[in-house]
Amino acid sequence: MKKARGRSGFLAVCIAPAVILFFVFMILPTLNVFRMSLFEKGAYSPNETFVGLKNFKTLISDTNFIRSMQNMILLIVVTIVTFAFALVFAGILSREQIRGQNFFRIIFYIPNILSVVVIAGIFSAIYKPENGMLNSIIGLFHKMENPILWKGESLVIVSLIIAMIWQAIGYYMVMYMASMASVPKSLYESAGLDGAGRLVQFFQITIPLIWTNIRTTLTFFIISTINMAFLFVKAMTSGGPNGASEVSLSYMYGQKDAGLYGYSMAIGVVIFIFSFALSALVNKVTEREPLEF
Repeated sequence: MKKARGRSGFLAVCIAPAVILFFVFMILPTLNVFRMSLFEKGAYSPNETFVGLKNFKTLISDTNFIRSMQNMILLIVVTIVTFAFALVFAGILSREQIRGQNFFRIIFYIPNILSVVVIAGIFSAIYKPENGMLNSIIGLFHKMENPILWKGESLVIVSLIIAMIWQAIGYYMVMYMASMASVPKSLYESAGLDGAGRLVQFFQITIPLIWTNIRTTLTFFIISTINMAFLFVKAMTSGGPNGASEVSLSYMYGQKDAGLYGYSMAIGVVIFIFSFALSALVNKVTEREPLEF
């Protein structure tokens, strides 16, 4: 009995610092965001005025906020293309005998270890209207009277999507390759004897057996995309031109810098609820019985 109590006490002492730090730096700030969303307060003023749900009512009619949410949702939905490419590349590099496989794995993963600022600089140079690489390549095949404005109002979201896919694809590819390595080769050999081709094996064997990993990465992807979209916007476009690339997090920071602290906290609450609800929905939709082998 004493030994069990001693063990419990030792475990409590070990985990107490982590629990305290998590509570102080995660739980309390999150609760404070919810509290501050009900107040009207300047960013640098100690005075607070309780306004209830006024900030949330203002959000409903704020066209700039609605536009930023639409941009964020678009980035989340469209960049799911990342998963398709990551799965295909992982399948090819895991199963096909390609010369220089390790080289390709490194090349694909390099963008993930670069900072967002570096990637933003690379793609800003690529998208440069006058002498950027993209316009220069197009100019070789088609004479352009006016350069294409890749970071212009109509194409800026597409440009951000391309940069985000390029940055993330290697990370998810490596994760899927690790899962695919655990699938027994005997299953593929049996399927091959039954006449199943590579494509059928990929969808009937590989995908079902790594489905748990796909679900996990999909949830992680949604949360990280909300954050990464903000970083790319701040580094590449600062929300411009004319707010065309503004996302909800960058808009929240903009309202805080404008002195609307309580209003920015209300935006933070909406983003928190949205990301939590979307993650729960994805988990529910992708739920299925795990397969064993």
